[in-house]
Amino acid sequence: MKRTICLFLASLLCLAPAAADGLRLSTVVIDAGHGGKDSGAVSKDGKSYEKTFVLDIAKTLRDKIRAAYPDVNVILTRSTDTYVTLGGRADIANKANANLFISIHINSIDKTSPNGYSVHVLGQSHKKGTDLYANNMDIVRRENSVILLEDDYSTTYGDFDPNDPESYIFMNLMQNANLEQSVRFAELVEKHLKGGPIKNDRGVSQDPFLVLWRTAMPAVLLELGFISNATDLAALRKQTDRDKLAERVFQAFKEYKTIYEGGASQAAAVQQKDPASSVPKTETAPAKSAPEGDTMYAVQIFAVRKSMDPKSPEFMGYTPRVIKSGTLNKYFIATGRSAAEVRKKLPAIRKKYPDAFVVKIVGETVTRVD
Repeated sequence: MKRTICLFLASLLCLAPAAADGLRLSTVVIDAGHGGKDSGAVSKDGKSYEKTFVLDIAKTLRDKIRAAYPDVNVILTRSTDTYVTLGGRADIANKANANLFISIHINSIDKTSPNGYSVHVLGQSHKKGTDLYANNMDIVRRENSVILLEDDYSTTYGDFDPNDPESYIFMNLMQNANLEQSVRFAELVEKHLKGGPIKNDRGVSQDPFLVLWRTAMPAVLLELGFISNATDLAALRKQTDRDKLAERVFQAFKEYKTIYEGGASQAAAVQQKDPASSVPKTETAPAKSAPEGDTMYAVQIFAVRKSMDPKSPEFMGYTPRVIKSGTLNKYFIATGRSAAEVRKKLPAIRKKYPDAFVVKIVGETVTRVD
């Protein structure tokens, strides 16, 4: 299984676009979860379906983005009540070279009291005392288990079993550059959903969703309320409230697009509202006072929220350097004084970490250079 997954990750690396100055957010894929023979979550009275709610929200979001940004290619993984495999959804995004993937879902649980929205990105739980398998695993298993509806899922997904924790181990290798942008968009969505028709904010978390694992771009999965909760369900059944949810996700998209494309003055206003600065206060802003002698180059292998033990087996014998960047901890290996020196080590490192890349480090400021 390890060899199969590593080969798959290497193939995704070929599809992933490198970050660069002047990048445009030109293509976004909106994934309406479930569909067709896969109803997703169903209300207690059997009258409402997750697949219906999320398709309506996805189409409204698509229309809002198209109206505001005619130059942005907005693609739906499904526009009707049809069944699309998890792999097929990711394939649509990968083949389109999308810059952003948004998967929309509605949550459900046996109990009726849990409510609210949550935003998920790929990765290992960052909460103290939990691990990759403990945090939100009921949600993860439910969303991933739809592969069992596929005629020959074992051929498509190899030995992956949505009910077996060991199947999730190698998803750790995807904690990479895409995570940084995924977290940024996720936090913007969380911010804009506050005060909307679904009241309870359940936060942003990192979880091993299969559809996010297979995408080669920044990606988030949204759970917009609980169909099993009477209050959330009442809101989801109202067209006006579904439109409000789409509007709030759209506002997050607008803010993210400004930041992603590097509009300095606009991004500064949006992110920091700091009139004294014309540079967005992010980890890529230039360090003004660091001497040239402090400039180093390295290979970034992880960007995760949790603090990891340097002796963890996930570092495969390397001794990492870590730099805190916002909510993320970035881990680097193979440091050197020149980019050329570090690039020579990259092919060997990518055999273990397929999405590793070279960065320039000035003080505590990190910039991707390859």
